[in-house]
Amino acid sequence: MAYPTIELIEALRKTANQLKDGAHYAWGNHGACNCGNLLQSVTQLTEAQILQYAHSGIGEWTELAEEYCGITNAPIDLLLTELQKIGLTPTDIHNIEYLEDKDVLKQLPGGFRWLRRNVREDVILYFETFADLLEEKLINTINIPESAYTKEELAVV
Repeated sequence: MAYPTIELIEALRKTANQLKDGAHYAWGNHGACNCGNLLQSVTQLTEAQILQYAHSGIGEWTELAEEYCGITNAPIDLLLTELQKIGLTPTDIHNIEYLEDKDVLKQLPGGFRWLRRNVREDVILYFETFADLLEEKLINTINIPESAYTKEELAVV
């Protein structure tokens, strides 16, 4: 599962909102698919730029993620590095493209169900649910030490 970061949570929500507002969506297009739209939110690159970079690699996002090499400086590596910087792993990239992380699917409103990878509304729901799940995980990592003051002392302050 992705490392919960504020940047990732914000990127997932921003992408969901852009899709709600009519951003171009085409599952078969590297620049406008699930990962392509997320990359637009993360990098400020256009669909055309992402498409150009992605075509320097071969295959779908899931294959590109599996073939990722942090040593080379090929353009696709730049895109994958951007996704990894905000907390995603190659497995997460695959799961985003196919909407199949079972932890996310278990948190869907109404309970677990499979979503369709090429349906805008399902992508939006997946991104929103993923963001909520990561936000909950992030909140649970915050350790707030108990106050040295009593409730009465705090009421005076």
